[in-house]
Amino acid sequence: LNRRLGVHHSTFESLRLGRSSHSIASCFLRFWDSLSFKKDREFVGITVLFLDEKVNFMIHGSTPVEHANHYMPSLKAGSIVKVDRFEVARCSSMNNITDHSFLIRFISLTIIDEVIMGASEINLQSRLDCSKSPSDSDQKPRTLMALASPKKQLESLSVSPLI
Repeated sequence: LNRRLGVHHSTFESLRLGRSSHSIASCFLRFWDSLSFKKDREFVGITVLFLDEKVNFMIHGSTPVEHANHYMPSLKAGSIVKVDRFEVARCSSMNNITDHSFLIRFISLTIIDEVIMGASEINLQSRLDCSKSPSDSDQKPRTLMALASPKKQLESLSVSPLI
């Protein structure tokens, strides 16, 4: 996990299928262990919920089991992060936990930088109830921490032109 004072990034709306040459900046809302119910609840990776800078939609991400230990230290609920070098895939309707049709996959080249800014903190609890587990499973989230900041920080980030 690297720390940066500012970041240029693209929005969720600009995501395209395949390996991304853009960076995204977002908030890690929460994350939890992904378990395969077909394989006796075997650990298959980590699922992450991202909140975009407009605070009006979420996208989910996944870290495969072979990269889980590498990325685990970078996953902190409520943190603002810049994510580089990831893959964008179409989300199957069976596995979709957000309204977005894509998901972000962490690959071996993925870089996660925490964005450190001096913006004041706000409480987004009234817009999103972050204390509930995903309703489609009985998995226990790694963290149930309510989000208590990032809108102002995300609004102050500049957007790089699309390439």
